Amino acid sequence: MPNSVNARFQRALEMVEGLPEEQQEDLVEIVRNRQRERRREALAAGIEQARRELARGEVHRGTVDDLMAEIDE
Repeated sequence: MPNSVNARFQRALEMVEGLPEEQQEDLVEIVRNRQRERRREALAAGIEQARRELARGEVHRGTVDDLMAEIDE
């Protein structure tokens, strides 16, 4: 990490360590929940994009064997 980011990260850690243990645990849970939500949102966006591409005919369904046969053509 660049020094400025590392310094900010260190200050954040020090702030968290200054919290009571219960609040630290709450904070960790909040961060984990937000990470999960961001991953869900990214996954949902990818699925929506794939559906739009499929609707436009830009994506083809098939098996691995179908793909390999198309590559060999």
